[in-house]
Amino acid sequence: MKLNELKPAKGAIKREGKRLGRGQGSGKGGTSTKGHKGAKSRSGYSAKIGFEGGQMPLQRKIPKFGFKNINRKEYQVFNLKDLQYLAEKYNVSKIDFNFLYELGLVNKRDLVKILGNGELKTKLDVYAHAFSRTAKEAIEKQNGTVNII
Repeated sequence: MKLNELKPAKGAIKREGKRLGRGQGSGKGGTSTKGHKGAKSRSGYSAKIGFEGGQMPLQRKIPKFGFKNINRKEYQVFNLKDLQYLAEKYNVSKIDFNFLYELGLVNKRDLVKILGNGELKTKLDVYAHAFSRTAKEAIEKQNGTVNII
């Protein structure tokens, strides 16, 4: 074997066709098959994701629905029937955040709101972050107290 007989191993070279941009004599010189002018003919070109050649991109055409208010307050809600059930089951006349927390019904950072669904039969002192109008009226009707935390 001589130096002029050295060849790469079979399958090591995967080059197919002519090399681009190696002069006019190669047949693929000049524009190197990229055509004339325009962004795609320049070096370093890479299209932005979703770019459609200046046409309005699909992700801007499609209507967007919905709105998420970042200042929204999420309440853990309890109805009057829930308060009545808790009052009967645990024989209490005061329902506050700590009581609900100890029972595992709310988490530390939850806000509690009392709603007016159901019927209240006992006098209760209720402490919560918010009350609906009907819940407030029903609690006060039973001579209970409504306390906003």
